[in-house]
Amino acid sequence: MMYVKHFLYDYLIEIGISITYAKYLNMIALLLCLLIITLLVDYIVKKIILNLFTQFTFKTKTEFDNFLVTNKVPKNVAHIIPLILSLELIPVVFADFPYFENLVEKGFLVFAIILALWIARSLLNALKDYFKTLSSLKDKPVDSYIQVFMIFAWVIGTFSAVAIITGIEFIKFMTTLGAASAIIILVFRDTILGFVASIQVSINDMVRISDWITFEKYGADGAVVEINLSTVKVQNFDKTITTIPTYALISDSFKNWRGMEKSSGRRIKRALNIKLDSIAYLSKDDVNRLKKIDLISSYVEKRQIDIDSYNEINKINKELALNGRNMTNIGVFRKYIETYIENHSGINKDMMIMVRQLAPTRHGMPLEIYAFSSDKRWENYEYIMADIFDHTIAAVPYFNLELFEEPSNSSFNNFRSLS
Repeated sequence: MMYVKHFLYDYLIEIGISITYAKYLNMIALLLCLLIITLLVDYIVKKIILNLFTQFTFKTKTEFDNFLVTNKVPKNVAHIIPLILSLELIPVVFADFPYFENLVEKGFLVFAIILALWIARSLLNALKDYFKTLSSLKDKPVDSYIQVFMIFAWVIGTFSAVAIITGIEFIKFMTTLGAASAIIILVFRDTILGFVASIQVSINDMVRISDWITFEKYGADGAVVEINLSTVKVQNFDKTITTIPTYALISDSFKNWRGMEKSSGRRIKRALNIKLDSIAYLSKDDVNRLKKIDLISSYVEKRQIDIDSYNEINKINKELALNGRNMTNIGVFRKYIETYIENHSGINKDMMIMVRQLAPTRHGMPLEIYAFSSDKRWENYEYIMADIFDHTIAAVPYFNLELFEEPSNSSFNNFRSLS
């Protein structure tokens, strides 16, 4: 080994080179040899490992080894042997320069930490890609967990590198760093909040990948495509991407449509505003006219028989329509809508169907339709709902009812023409 350390030094001294120059030239020559040997070994080892791993992947059925190759895990692992060889040969190269030996050795140790982080990152990325192929984990925030492990790895790696450069023992360095924990918490505030939020989101099963969420504060309305440590990405229906802080899922309110997607139907909840002064009792002529409507003819006839029987038994004075029992146009219209919806092909008959009156407002009497479409796809759902309201709005005049509508310019123009 002594001969290797000074293989060029002795020759340079013999030909008359000064001792100082001979030492430097000897070190440079050994350094060049070290670089050549390291690069050559690295190339050979990398080829061997890649070939062996490729053959191994062909023989196995699992896809995990394919993800290891894709994320360059074998390639990064191949650098370990040349690195170890370099660390062993450094004392030989810098035998006459202990100061340089210390610096270079620290540099290689820092590189070893960086290499370990590369390997950890590529391995974690391979695990992430593999987990996303598993049906049980497709909707879980795998990215968040991987990022958490990677952050811990980078923090430990950075602290280790600083400890090596400064020459302070790792434990002492961490103890000293504990005093600055308040500053660290302040710097990594968003990361810590995101980490806590991602755990709560996962444990409480609040959001999954591919869930449709509506977050009005951030203008998000679409499918969740990614959940990581700091952000949640939502692809809106216009194909734009909205980025939401992960901790906002905990601190703010949002709507998750997963329950609707898992149910047997999608809710229709919309009202028609009926003008109050158009609501009235039905006359005999009105009753006879409404009997011609197929959907409610039997209902109107039976209902009128029951009312007439009650009024006759109780000797009700029917000179005033107010006395006794009567049918109203809005009541019959409500029954008509309910019957129409019950017979509509796009409505789920196994879920609630209801037509109800809401409290009167300055816009009239709201008549709300509450039902569930059997088709939950957005475009089909909108078509079913529009088809129902197209029909019901057009049916309103047949019951001598009117819909409330804010006055428009044409309304005032018509009023002027009449006056």
